[in-house]
Parts: sequence; C-alpha cells; structure tokens
Amino acid sequence: MLLCDEDLARAIGSRRLIIEPHEPRLLQPSSIDVRLDRHLLAWPHGGVIDPAADNPMLPVDMNDMGGTYPLGPGQMVLASTVEHVTLDATLAGRVEGKSSLGRLGLATHITAGFIDPGFSGHITLELVNHAPRPLLLHAGMRIGQLCVFQLTGPARWPYGADGLGSHYQQQPRGPVASRSHIGWRTWPTTTAPTEGATA
Repeated sequence: MLLCDEDLARAIGSRRLIIEPHEPRLLQPSSIDVRLDRHLLAWPHGGVIDPAADNPMLPVDMNDMGGTYPLGPGQMVLASTVEHVTLDATLAGRVEGKSSLGRLGLATHITAGFIDPGFSGHITLELVNHAPRPLLLHAGMRIGQLCVFQLTGPARWPYGADGLGSHYQQQPRGPVASRSHIGWRTWPTTTAPTEGATA
C-alpha cells in the first residue's frame, strides 16, 4: 500500500519514518520531495568498468563550482539526498524522479530506486543526462520524490541485519560508490536449460 500525505505525516510523527532534516513543505499527495546535496562522484576518463573490481570515482563539491554542476549529454554522476532517511521494518520505499526534470532529460536513478525496510542513511542517486545539451544541477534543488509503502508485515531480516551483507547501511553524507565487488561471486551457467527445454 502506497502511503498518502496523511499517512506519511503520521509515520513521521511516530518515528516509523525518519527524515532529517525534515521540511514539511516538501510533503506531496503521496510522496515527499527530496533535495540534491552538493557532493557528487564523477567518472575519470578511460578504462573499463568492472563490477567485480573496485571502481574509484572522483569527488566533486558543487560549492567549489558556485553551487552548480553542468552534467553533459550522456554523462552520469553519483549524487545523494540532503535528507538522511530511516525506514522501520514495516516500511519500504522508492525514489522516483520529478516529472519536470524528466521532461528536461534528467534521469534520477538507473533502476536502483528501491529502499529496503530497515535502511538508514543518505540515499545515493545515479543521475544521467539524456538531453542533447548540458543540464545544470543546483545544490539544494528538488531532485526526486520518496514514495513509501506499507508492508504486509514487518520484514524478518530488515536491511542491515546480520548475515545479509548490506553494503550501504548508515551511508554517510555524500554519494557512495558501488560496492558490488565486495563478496563478488558468479554462478555456473552450464546447467541452464537449453533453448526450448522445459525446466
């Protein structure tokens, strides 16, 4: 069940949902707007991106650039929300883009907008400019909207529970680069059913 504005306000009041800093004017009919922090991670030039390896990125502080960053066509940066978000074991979330920014060509995340129950931290965003011209990011701008869902019951093992290998619990301020290489493994594919075979 997607929480409406009144349910979101109640969840915040009961501390089932914690948003810090909380700005009541950002509450929408069924979401809460989140803002872009000034810290970014950009890709260095050259090389191959390998999910099995550590892929260092370059830190950027928009305050060193007058509070803005020109995101070039096709360019991707990691960003994060100003807000530190905590969900209890009965809630899950999604971060979606703002329609006004989508119409300018900005994607707020690359299929990674889901937030598990029990998560606590700043939300990392994968920003991509699909427009044909540079798009100017502004520190502190509304960058997306947090939607919150009521689960059918509390998660037995919320995010961060022992043994889950939750890489991003208590994310610090600023974006966190991929940790896909931690505990990396692959599964054999030689035993997969052949085309046309029944499983």
